[in-house]
Amino acid sequence: MAPPIESRSSEATGPAPVDDLPMVARQGRIDTASRAALLILAAAALGLPFILQALGSSYYLSFASRIVIYAIAATSLNLVLGYAGLVSFGHAAFVGLGAYATGILISEGVVGGGWHLLATVAVTGLAAAVIGAISLRTRGVYFIMITLAFAQMLYYLANSMKGYGGDEGLNIRARSLFGFGAIAYDLKNPSALYYTALAALGASLLALDRFGPSRMGRAVVALRDDDVRAEALGFPTFRLKLVVFVVAGVLGGIAGALSVNLQGYVSPNVLHWTQSGTLMVMVILGGVATVWGGLIGAAALLLLQEMLSAYTDHWEFWTGWVLLAVVLFARRGLVGLAAGLRSPRARTG
Repeated sequence: MAPPIESRSSEATGPAPVDDLPMVARQGRIDTASRAALLILAAAALGLPFILQALGSSYYLSFASRIVIYAIAATSLNLVLGYAGLVSFGHAAFVGLGAYATGILISEGVVGGGWHLLATVAVTGLAAAVIGAISLRTRGVYFIMITLAFAQMLYYLANSMKGYGGDEGLNIRARSLFGFGAIAYDLKNPSALYYTALAALGASLLALDRFGPSRMGRAVVALRDDDVRAEALGFPTFRLKLVVFVVAGVLGGIAGALSVNLQGYVSPNVLHWTQSGTLMVMVILGGVATVWGGLIGAAALLLLQEMLSAYTDHWEFWTGWVLLAVVLFARRGLVGLAAGLRSPRARTG
C-alpha cells in the first residue's frame, strides 16, 4: 500500500488528465469527436414537439417525456451504482417519495411548482440522508437488504394512506404551475412538461460529465474500487458516499415529481422494489458508470417494450433474451459497445 505522503504529493500537481482516469470513470464522457452528433441529437430533441405536432402524433410526445423522466431516474441510480459502487435495491423509494410529495400538495390545492420542487427536494433529501446514514454503515449484501427493507416499508406506508388513495393510488386534476411575472408555465401542457424534463435531464448529464474527472469524482471512484485503501489514505469515505447517496435520492425524487405531472396519477407501486430493478436494468443495459448509460438504457428498454408489445403479449419473454445478449456480449452496456466499435483503443481498454 502506498504511503499517504506519496498520495498527497501526486495531488499537489493538480487533477489528473482524463486519459489517466480509470476506464469506467471516463468512458462515455463528451469528447470533441462526438460534439457534432450531440448537437444534431439536441436539435432533434428540441424540435420533437413541433415535428410530432405537424405529423399529428401527440401520443409519442407523451412517450418521449416518459423516456426522458426514466432517464433522469436511471441517471440518478447510475451515480450510486456506477460511480460509488453501491448496489441499491431501494432507489425507487426516492422516485415514489418525490411523486407523492408533489401529488399530495396538488390534491390539497397547492399548485405552485416552486412549492412542489421545494417539498420534493426536502422530503427526498431528508429520507436519503436518514436511509443513507443507516445503510452505509454496512456493505455488500447487507447494504442491498437494508435499502430494500426501507423501500418496502415506504411502499406499505403508501398503501396505508387511505386519505390519499391507499392501494388504489392518488389521482390529481391539476399540474405544477410555475409563474414568471405575467407568464404562467403549466406542466399540464405536454410540450411544457417535455421541455422541463429535458432541461432537468440535460443538467443532470452535464453535471455527471463534470463530476467524473473532478477531484470528488476521482475520490468516489477510488473508494468504490477499494474503500479500505481510500480510507487509509485519508479520504472521508462515509461522508463521500452519503453525499452521493443524498444527491442521487434528490434527483430521483425530481424524476418522480415529473412523472406524476405526466401521468396525473401516482400509486404505491412506484415505490416497489421491482421498480428499482427496472432502473437497475436500464443502467446495466446502457452502461454502468457512463454519462449516457441512464439515457441510452431507458430509451432502449422502453422502445424495446413498446415495439415488442405491438406484436406479442409475451413481450417480457423476448425482452429478457435481448437483455441476456447485452449482458453476455456487451458487458459495458450499449455505450461501451458503441465506444468499442468506434475506437480500437476502447476495445483494448
